Amino acid sequence: MNTPSAPRVSRSSFGTLPDGNEVECVTLQDAGGFEARIITYGAALQALLVPDAAGRRDDVVLGHDTFDRYLARRQFFGATIGRYANRVAGARFVLDGEVVQLAANDGPNALHGGPEGFDRHNWRIVTIEEGARPAVTLARTSADGEEGYPGKLEVEVRWCLSGPMELSLDMTARTDRATVVNLTNHSFFNLAGAGSAGDILDHRLTVAADHFLAIDAAAIPLSQSPCAVAGTPFDFRAGVEIGARIRNDHPQLRNGRGYDHNFCLARAGDAPHFAARLADPGSGRVLELHTNQPGLQVYSGNYLDGSSAGKSGRLYRQSDAVCLEPQAWPDTPNRPDFPIAYLFPGEVYRHTTLYRFMHG
Repeated sequence: MNTPSAPRVSRSSFGTLPDGNEVECVTLQDAGGFEARIITYGAALQALLVPDAAGRRDDVVLGHDTFDRYLARRQFFGATIGRYANRVAGARFVLDGEVVQLAANDGPNALHGGPEGFDRHNWRIVTIEEGARPAVTLARTSADGEEGYPGKLEVEVRWCLSGPMELSLDMTARTDRATVVNLTNHSFFNLAGAGSAGDILDHRLTVAADHFLAIDAAAIPLSQSPCAVAGTPFDFRAGVEIGARIRNDHPQLRNGRGYDHNFCLARAGDAPHFAARLADPGSGRVLELHTNQPGLQVYSGNYLDGSSAGKSGRLYRQSDAVCLEPQAWPDTPNRPDFPIAYLFPGEVYRHTTLYRFMHG
C-alpha cells in the first residue's frame, strides 16, 4: 500500500463543463492511508479511501470515475444538497405572510433544492490548507429567487482531515433576506468497498433516535409524525443489521420501498453529538457519525436499479449502499411543530458533521 510519509494536499483537473469551465478535484491525504477526494461540481465527496482492519485501503463511497457520468445523470453521489435537502410539500410554504413558490421536481413537491439544486453547480475553491490537518473550502453564491428560494445566500463548505481516520464537514450560510436553509451531504456508503460484490444489508446500524417521521406514499411526513421507533422496524437504538427487518410487511417500509426516513435525533445543538454507527463485519470498518443537526435521513439505496454504471463499471443496485444524511427535518417550512429551519439576515447557519472511522 503506497501511502504518503506526511499529510498532503493535491489539486488536479476532473473534467470540463459544457461552458468550458474546469471541474477540479482536491485530494486530502493523511500519513496512514486515509484519503478524501473532493470535486468542485456539487462540492461532492467523490472518493473516500479507508484502511480496513488489515490495512488494505478501499473506496467506501459510491460515485463515478469520470465527470461526464456525474453530468449525464443526477444521482446525488457524495453531493452537497441545498438550499433545502429532502422534500417541501407542494413546493411551497409561507414566510412572513407571503407564499413562496418553489420549483417542483418530485411530482408536486420540491426535492433537494429543485431541478438545479446545489449539487448541479460548479463551486469555487476559496482556500486549500496544508499541514497536519489538510482541508479545502469551497463556496458558491445562490442568487435571490434561485429555484424560488428568497434571499441571496452565500454558502461555504469546508472538508478537513481533522484527526486520525476522521473527516469533518463544516457548512455555513448567510442571507440578505429571510429564507429557509437545510444543507446536507448525500454520500452513499458501503464499508466493504464501493467495488465489492456485497451490499449493505449485513452492515450493523445504530441510530440515536427514539422517534422517526412516518411518511405518505410521496415521502412527505404524516400529520401524526413523529412516531416512536419502539416495536417497529425503525428501532436501531441497540444496533441491528440493516437487512434484518427491511422486508417486513410494514406500511412505512412499503411507502419508502425500504428505509428512506428521517430519524429524530435524541440530541441537537451547537456541538456535534453522536448520531449513528455503521459497522461492516467483513472488513472490520466502523463509521461513527457525529453532527449538530436535529435529524438524520437514513436511505437504503432503494432506487438504485442497475440502470447506470458507477466506479470501475460496476452497476449499482438496490441496497448497494446506505446514505446517512444529517439535516433539518423534511417539510419543516410547512410544519410549525417541527424544529425551525429559518435563516435571517445577520445570522449564520452552521452545520457540522464528523465522519470518524475505526476498526471493530
